[in-house]
Amino acid sequence: MRILVVSDTHRDAYALREAILRQPAAEVVIHLGDGAEEAQEIQSSFPEKMFLLVRGNCDWGSTLPVDGDITLSGKHIFYTHGYTYNVKYGLYTAIEAARGRKADILLFGHTHYAMTDYEDGLYIMNPGSLNGSRGTYGILDITENGVVTNIVKI
Repeated sequence: MRILVVSDTHRDAYALREAILRQPAAEVVIHLGDGAEEAQEIQSSFPEKMFLLVRGNCDWGSTLPVDGDITLSGKHIFYTHGYTYNVKYGLYTAIEAARGRKADILLFGHTHYAMTDYEDGLYIMNPGSLNGSRGTYGILDITENGVVTNIVKI
């Protein structure tokens, strides 16, 4: 299963649409906030894809949750924008929240810095910001052989 992970689109619906079109094999799109409005608007254009959305600190008035979790292809994924876990100051709180939920994968945004890591059985990814000329997004592949995380520059 391929999952497209995006965050911090900040009203750049064009970049969000482009990322989705560039990843036709992605069955799921996870938007990690600060762009919930365009994500909600664009999902009707891709009815074949599952969209999972959370709100970020710039999604004023949104009623979306601040985090979520789901099991896909046998892997438990915890996803959040990250501001409620203070990810700009370190990942400890977010990692502990993911471990508390027995997650295999932690996805977060907020910092605008793309990164992937693996720590004691937990895959960690921040897809960075899709907004701007140096935008990035994440690809999460879950296969029979394991999990692969990648960052893609637009």
